[in-house]
Amino acid sequence: MSVPEDEERLLPLAQRWPRASKFLLSGCAATVAELATFPLDLTKTRLQMQGEAALARLGDSARDSAPYRGMVRTALGIVQEEGFRKLWQGVTPAIYRHIVYSGGRMVTYEHLREVVFGKTEDKHYPLWKSVIGGMMAGVVGQFLANPTDLVKVQMQMEGKRKLEGKPLRFRGVHHAFAKILAEGGIRGLWAGWVPNIQRAALVNMGDLTTYDTVKHYLVLNTPLEDNIMTHGLSSLCSGLVASILGTPADVIKSRIMNQPRDKQGRGLLYKSSTDCLIQAVQGEGFMSLYKGFLPSWLRMDDF
Repeated sequence: MSVPEDEERLLPLAQRWPRASKFLLSGCAATVAELATFPLDLTKTRLQMQGEAALARLGDSARDSAPYRGMVRTALGIVQEEGFRKLWQGVTPAIYRHIVYSGGRMVTYEHLREVVFGKTEDKHYPLWKSVIGGMMAGVVGQFLANPTDLVKVQMQMEGKRKLEGKPLRFRGVHHAFAKILAEGGIRGLWAGWVPNIQRAALVNMGDLTTYDTVKHYLVLNTPLEDNIMTHGLSSLCSGLVASILGTPADVIKSRIMNQPRDKQGRGLLYKSSTDCLIQAVQGEGFMSLYKGFLPSWLRMDDF
């Protein structure tokens, strides 16, 4: 039944524009979470780039001169050599990314749940629909946010470039967007989008399925009730599984996004995500795909 126009004006904004309100609230929550956990994300990105075997083809000595090993030593090294504030280098595009990703994912998921899939006759929403909807929503949100993710990764590596005596690529966030657009066109802003959406799909699948499964198991087979402890343990397990599934794609994504490019914006190290995967495994071993795993897991509930 439609609401008369006069009465509709008196409704709270959240009821008049529910999806827009959810988008704004999601964006605000994502901003706060991003500011709090961004040092973990920066540390993760630096770890993912350490010992990159493909750099040897360009005669780059950075692979053999990586000064840090491990999450704690990497974070401490950034503070000692670049300054405490550099732990938030690249946080502006990260906030842009999280607003677009989280908001886009939530709006897409709500649309899929209400319009595409729908609930069963008993108003129940099956787990398989949640998983598929979550994966599809994550893919859409990540694809939309790819340009901001690209700028974030490249800005996170600027401090390391400076330590290595290399020229900085950007003067700021907007210069980064403009430069990438000028050199690679619109397609250049979507560099690394394939492993990026693969990661989003895997993370959402692992997170949704594991959380629900673990929570039901704990409630049915242990003395625990449906409380904050149960939710905390379920989140811990779901974050672990999501990290195991998503970290390899995240490593590939970061390396493709950060690789040097020619004047036409084409990558000089990797032809594709498959090429990057093969070079990483052959040159550094299979476990190189899990570089940055620990900080990724610690902030997984924020992805």
